[in-house]
Amino acid sequence: MPIIVNLDVMLARRKMSLSQLSEQVDVTIANLSVLKTNKAKAVRFSTLEAICKALDCQPGDILEYVEEEGS
Repeated sequence: MPIIVNLDVMLARRKMSLSQLSEQVDVTIANLSVLKTNKAKAVRFSTLEAICKALDCQPGDILEYVEEEGS
């Protein structure tokens, strides 16, 4: 998938755990883990907004487009 989720990078930069983020954004650890491991098929804008607010970042800090080879 050409969209890469860099949630782990932002969590490390902010020295925050997934459980701390889960509490702040009111999203389960399991759902955040799916997002963090690039297994999510979609993300709600409300969830993205809450994550950006909690991590004090922009959506582009979390989401990255990487062109697939052969495309």
